[in-house]
Amino acid sequence: MGVKECDGCFSCFRAKFSPNDEVPLHVLPKPKEADENAVQELKQADILIVRKIDPCIKLNGEAHHTSKYELMNRSIEPDLVVRRGQPFTIILALNRPYNEAKDAISFIFNVSDEESSFGHGTLICVPMIKQFNRHFPWNVICSSVEDNTVTVQITPASDCVVAKWRMEVDTKIIDGEAYSYSWETGIYILFNPWCKIDQVFLKHEEWREETVLNDVGLIYRGTFNRIRPCIWKYHQFEKDVLECSLYLIKHIGKIHGSFRADPVFIARALSAAVNSVDDNGAVMGNWSEDFSDGTAPTQWIGSMEILQKYYKKKKPVKYGQCWVFSGVLTTICRAVGIPCRPVTNYKSAHDTQNSLTLDYFMDANGKVIEDMNSDSIWNFHVWNEVWMQRPDLGKSYTGWQAIDATPQEQSDDMYRVGPSSVVAVKLGEVKRPYDTGFLFAEVNADKVYWRYTGPNEPLKLLGKDIHSIGKLIITKSPGRWDYEDITRVYKYPENAAEERATMFKALRQSENMFARYYLNDDFNDIDFSLEMRDDIKIGQPFAVTLVMRNVSKSKDYTVMVTLRIDAITYTGKVGECIKQDRFKVLVKAESSTELQTSAAYHEYSKKLMDQAAFNVGCLASVEDTNFEYYTQDEFRVRKPDIKIVLLGPPKQNQEVRVDVYVENPLPVPLKKCEFTIDAPGFEKKLTLRVKGVVAPGKKALVEFKFIPLKSGDQTIAATFKSSDLEDVDGFLNFNVEAAKLDNGQS
Repeated sequence: MGVKECDGCFSCFRAKFSPNDEVPLHVLPKPKEADENAVQELKQADILIVRKIDPCIKLNGEAHHTSKYELMNRSIEPDLVVRRGQPFTIILALNRPYNEAKDAISFIFNVSDEESSFGHGTLICVPMIKQFNRHFPWNVICSSVEDNTVTVQITPASDCVVAKWRMEVDTKIIDGEAYSYSWETGIYILFNPWCKIDQVFLKHEEWREETVLNDVGLIYRGTFNRIRPCIWKYHQFEKDVLECSLYLIKHIGKIHGSFRADPVFIARALSAAVNSVDDNGAVMGNWSEDFSDGTAPTQWIGSMEILQKYYKKKKPVKYGQCWVFSGVLTTICRAVGIPCRPVTNYKSAHDTQNSLTLDYFMDANGKVIEDMNSDSIWNFHVWNEVWMQRPDLGKSYTGWQAIDATPQEQSDDMYRVGPSSVVAVKLGEVKRPYDTGFLFAEVNADKVYWRYTGPNEPLKLLGKDIHSIGKLIITKSPGRWDYEDITRVYKYPENAAEERATMFKALRQSENMFARYYLNDDFNDIDFSLEMRDDIKIGQPFAVTLVMRNVSKSKDYTVMVTLRIDAITYTGKVGECIKQDRFKVLVKAESSTELQTSAAYHEYSKKLMDQAAFNVGCLASVEDTNFEYYTQDEFRVRKPDIKIVLLGPPKQNQEVRVDVYVENPLPVPLKKCEFTIDAPGFEKKLTLRVKGVVAPGKKALVEFKFIPLKSGDQTIAATFKSSDLEDVDGFLNFNVEAAKLDNGQS
């Protein structure tokens, strides 16, 4: 039985056109496949048959900056990972030489995980032609013919769907028989920051390298005056990470069809899909003190384990906080080709009422009334920036867009933020999509303090602080292990006229009642300032000083002061009171007076909350006036760093011994000490326990060995926890010498 002339395959349709004709691609039908018996008759009929396809893994990997993907490095059946808008090469092995005058070859591409549709951009049919045609969205060019092979360059459209694709090759003798070859190799097509007409094109080479290809970096925690760099291994090229990223986009983010080509939709979907609040996303948040049924957020040092666990079970991984959400989101965006970087905002506002102000209600002792306060200030908050054009906003908004996967507030009925143009944030354009008002408040809200004396008594405005939010906004510098200050990208300098003008511009767009109340009759004779002095290590006592300066030239004032120290979470939740002191002092004209309260380790050790942070509040009232003043500030005690020492020069494929230790800074011994280590060549993190107890001032020390399988820059990361000290980490960057071949060459 022979193969009948087909009545609708692509090759028959294509044969009606000359090789240089433009084909109306949206109407092309999918080719039919020949069965096994028909193949034998096709061979006898001299039909052109594809026997095998070489994916040219090494060539394409280097050209598309995808050679590190685990999918490309599998020893058996690797898949092809390429970027859109850029040609990639394959070589067709045929049963006989290709004859241009006699043979027609066409290619059919379809997205593998949803129904194929021309209209949705998930089914594409392309003829092989001689030269590139810029009018075609996709191009397949015959670049060379040699014996029974044809080298082909395929250029996906610069706005094609980002997904895993399948390819079929349809061959046909013009006016004769047809044959279809289905290629088992998958083609992962990613966004392309190197392509000038891709929506995510990033011209700056250093930032492109940092935000797309760098697989290890720093995420900053701590406070603005005690910055704490923490290692994070993004591992966007490792096993299951790209597959998991695409799964989250489609199945959790619910992005289908042509929307999967748009980085704006994908970034917005991912900001929801990474958290699990309302969509069974990748990471479950937990801001309590109990992580017993999961992993504490401070114990994660990378995204790979999280995403691999999630992809295997399709259940949220426990637990994350803002830097974990940001680290995972960075990994996913980089995996699919969107330039992405984590950003830390110190003194980050959480404005729950959309008032663009943070309203605090205080009792007579200067304690925040928790039941009345929904707004909060996080010591630090980590979100992400992605680079892309914003066709929905206009060319002037191209650049970094803020997205945030930490579940704080709902946006369009889902917990997500962004993408919000950083340009729009700086200009106070709080109505611009998406969630620009929320981002603006995070970096630029004003704090307003109110005295509450009872449900039937009027609120009294105690003061306002226009300088304490968005104290410092930073991200890792490209190519350096240091931070880059990007505060002025988000806001005008404090005290600048533009900053106040932008704030009032934003307030005028707010409909909230608190945003309307913005004046206070200030008493200006006494200036108050809180000072936290010295760099305090955990275990040491610390002091807080209030400086009062009377600028009046003739009048003395008696001031009643309450100084209060509370434990606080990094998200602004106040815990137990550690110390409260009251003072009554006379501040003489043209003089300064200092008041101080202090806390020893035994006073604060059992009350510490996450990040070892404290809130210091000062409530002052001036006798014979109606003036009351309130201010607050946060600080943290510094924890020790883990030290990592290589006991010999690191060489590729050779064992290296390593010492890891941390010094006990506490005045009490440490028990149940444990290190978690991630080193090159490890498939899983290594857990090492320290024998016995570690006395004050002594070192908790462990040793391990590893074999670096790759040369070049590598990183070891470690975390430490014990009975009285946790959330301690450290890292070491080093260079591995390449192995030498038998001829002495590297």
